[in-house]
Amino acid sequence: MSMTTEKSRIACEIDFDRNGRQAGYLRAPLSRNTSGWGIVEIPIIVVKNGTGPTVLLTGAVHGDEYEGPIAISRLSQTLDPGAVQGRVIMMPAVNVPAVHSDTRLSPVDNRDMNRCFPGNPKGTFSEMLAHFMDSVILPMADISVDMHTAGHSGDSALSTNMHDVGDPERMKRTLEAAAAFGAPYNVVFSGVDEGATFTSCVERRGIISLGTELGGWGRVSVEGVRIGRRGVDNILKYFNVIDGDPETAQADGSPATRHMMVAEPDLYSFAPAVGTFEPCNVVGEQVFAGQAAGYLHFVEDVDRAPIEIKYKRDGILWMSAGPGRVGRGDTVAVVMTDYAPSN
Repeated sequence: MSMTTEKSRIACEIDFDRNGRQAGYLRAPLSRNTSGWGIVEIPIIVVKNGTGPTVLLTGAVHGDEYEGPIAISRLSQTLDPGAVQGRVIMMPAVNVPAVHSDTRLSPVDNRDMNRCFPGNPKGTFSEMLAHFMDSVILPMADISVDMHTAGHSGDSALSTNMHDVGDPERMKRTLEAAAAFGAPYNVVFSGVDEGATFTSCVERRGIISLGTELGGWGRVSVEGVRIGRRGVDNILKYFNVIDGDPETAQADGSPATRHMMVAEPDLYSFAPAVGTFEPCNVVGEQVFAGQAAGYLHFVEDVDRAPIEIKYKRDGILWMSAGPGRVGRGDTVAVVMTDYAPSN
């Protein structure tokens, strides 16, 4: 739940209970040198008709992640209110300042918004916006799809992702929703720092929560956009918000999503020093324990030998480092294994 019951400072012009299509902006106050009473406009589109569940679609919580915002924007411009049974809340560019600067962190307060939940209405810009999302938007949702990529920090095999929430029935429903989304992989993962994420707030409310990782390396993935656009349609179909059956066939001929997991710390590999990282594999490849994940080079130091970084487990490479230059403690590889339910 939110850390406070205080009212949000963000103004919203949308009537979430009104039928039809509404498109407008949240108005988040941001006092700055050039505008003491300035605001940031955050786009929001709501389509509602009849009875049915509420699906929340969010993109660009990080500003350098593009595929989700494109997919949500396309849906928001084409979704026919007459074809909807329920409500679809679409926020393609949640963190507008970060979108404008093409950065993961907000340039306003240098914060990662996805480490600021449940937020604070009197806090920094990122905390204020996180509070609005948790206290105003989330209570309306039955399912949340928060669309991400690896941004500039890495590349990712195209996937949905989720946590093990410890509730067998909700796990079953979430796994089924992920299968309906239809990405090549769905990853049940334990992250390095998940307690202050948007996902953590969704899960605390008992809402079905899916994330995505649809590319990275600071570019727009053609296949990532295709999977993302198909996936949001599939979710609406699966929950009977629009008519139709989900399409889950994969480009490699597989008929459905492959469920995976990242459940152990040794599936992560980190850089032991500052240097230039040379990866040995691309995401989606089979890798093996003891195999080189890559080499950390010290190109500015004469005759200093590179460090070989090895995988500790067999599996499929889910994430790979993006920038050639890495710092000590940066993630350079994440391996996923086939999903096995916890007992």
